[in-house]
Amino acid sequence: MRDAYTDQLDAIFDDLAAISRRVQVAVAEATEALMTGDATIAEKVISEDAVIDRAREQVEERAFELLSLQAPVAGDLRTVVAALRMVAELERMGDLSVHVAKIARLRVPDVAVPDEVRPTLSRMAAVAEDMVSRVHDVIAGRDVEAAIALGRADEEMDQLRRTSFTELLSGEWAHGVEAAVDIALLGRYYERIADHAVSIANRVIFVVTGHNPSAA
Repeated sequence: MRDAYTDQLDAIFDDLAAISRRVQVAVAEATEALMTGDATIAEKVISEDAVIDRAREQVEERAFELLSLQAPVAGDLRTVVAALRMVAELERMGDLSVHVAKIARLRVPDVAVPDEVRPTLSRMAAVAEDMVSRVHDVIAGRDVEAAIALGRADEEMDQLRRTSFTELLSGEWAHGVEAAVDIALLGRYYERIADHAVSIANRVIFVVTGHNPSAA
């Protein structure tokens, strides 16, 4: 019975890792749509978000079943509760990718990102995608060291966010209010993806060690 119970807990984490891979694809494709003005790719990101939503529901069903039938205590309860929170954050990361794709779609046939801010936004997107990829590894391996390193990686995103604001507030900005709003929102979306990645990494640390880094 105990082995079966452990297998069920492991299966939940396998599902979380699989969802993180879907989120990574969503971030990458949303960015591609944004940088190329490709409406087809944008639509794909938007429509496939339903797959992430269904996957979240399945994880929740597994977790609630464990809570109701097994009555987990101590570390096992910590694992189930953390999984419920992590899957909600993964879904939110998928939603943020959809927001990026919707801005891309809204500006077609134009590209939403002006040339002078393209390097900053491209780097923000790359950092966000890398952090989601690392989240997968953290979840799959319940890797505390990788989780701690991921928290440090968020510093670059914070710096890029400050850079994007500097570019927007520059007296040389010549693209109007609409483009400025787009860039401000896009910066926020990528920053939030990174924030969720860090939060998930912290929850893995909590599962493995019982210590909550965010409370330190």
